Amino acid sequence: MAVVSIGTDLVPIERLGQAIERRGQALLDRLFGAAEQDYCEARPQRLTHYAGRFAVKEAVMKVLGTGWGQGVRWVDIEVARQDDSAPELLLHGESARIAKAAGIRKIHITISHAGGLALAFAVAED
Repeated sequence: MAVVSIGTDLVPIERLGQAIERRGQALLDRLFGAAEQDYCEARPQRLTHYAGRFAVKEAVMKVLGTGWGQGVRWVDIEVARQDDSAPELLLHGESARIAKAAGIRKIHITISHAGGLALAFAVAED
């Protein structure tokens, strides 16, 4: 298997927190699926986890070459986590179709947080 593309993103945690404060549940529902919200809300530093997931979504859009366009919805890019395992990426809808058409079989993700920032990196392979 070969690397098809890579993407990365850096999100200021406080900035995302301010957006959530202003727009509330409507923004959370637009950006994050129910399972992602449940996971983040169960954490003491919930905004840190939201920011990490948002960074993953941005990084994956770069991997797919779509940005916010081409019918890709934020909730179609999902970060899943089972117990203490590493985060995994699930694609739905148009993002899954675009990945398949590009020959992408798997997208590996990693998330890190430090200094008020959340960083995500995504690597797609065929």
